[in-house]
Amino acid sequence: MTDQRILANRFETARPRLRAIATRLLSSSADADDAVQEAWLRLSRTDVSTIENLDAWLTTVVSRVSLDILRAPRRARERSWEVEPWPIEPQSAIGDPALEAERGDRVTTALVVVLDTLTAAERVAFVLHDVFGRPFDEVADALDRSPDAARQLASRARRRVRDATDPARPDPRRARRLIDAWLIAAESGDVSALLALLDDGAVLRADYGTSTQTVSGADAIAAQAVLSGRLAAHSTPVLIGGRPGVAAVLGGRVSSIMAFDITGDRITALQVLADPARLDHLGIGAVLGLEPGAGR
Repeated sequence: MTDQRILANRFETARPRLRAIATRLLSSSADADDAVQEAWLRLSRTDVSTIENLDAWLTTVVSRVSLDILRAPRRARERSWEVEPWPIEPQSAIGDPALEAERGDRVTTALVVVLDTLTAAERVAFVLHDVFGRPFDEVADALDRSPDAARQLASRARRRVRDATDPARPDPRRARRLIDAWLIAAESGDVSALLALLDDGAVLRADYGTSTQTVSGADAIAAQAVLSGRLAAHSTPVLIGGRPGVAAVLGGRVSSIMAFDITGDRITALQVLADPARLDHLGIGAVLGLEPGAGR
């Protein structure tokens, strides 16, 4: 076996761990895959004889790549569009976010919400140390800080995570009832029912790739929803970046996704993504169990 094949095998062994770290940091499977691939490219261009601890080196590289992604301007402008199936039996309460992170490989809704409140450096320090148990020397290397500085970042992040609340997060069961009611009203063209679900000052923002659209006010949004009734008839509830949402599937392909911001029993904002390129990058078809290639 050639040295390159040995190196590739070692990287594949480390891939699940690296992807888990990147997914925790970025709250996006697509971005995590990009970060892991970049780590492989950097490894393939590096003299491996100069690397004392390959696992630590890979952790550092993936963390630094993720840090660059977190600091990119688009991350500041855009909320996560990561799509998850809506749980059949949604939980009505969320425990300590750090404990939630330890319960599975998937980033939980609670942790996504809280991590988004941290700075990029705090996020890296908290995820690497508190979630994955990496030593502070390694965390410091990833952040290009001293171990003491890394320890302070993790401590500050830990306090913010434990003290965090998410008052805007709707109860999952109540949100599901509202989403179901929205789809029924939009499909049937029931303007009155739609207006009963919308806050008077609600705003809808849509991104079609080549253009964007903003629709303000309950009346205008309800009218638009009626015009899009065909989409509602082919939509399924999903979680989008932890928010209640729907994905529309036409012809076996995901044509759009829409996330809802809910306060009480009213929809206050809607974000629509119908950019084919970005939908393709998200790979929602696989999440929804469509045929290979669907929604991509």
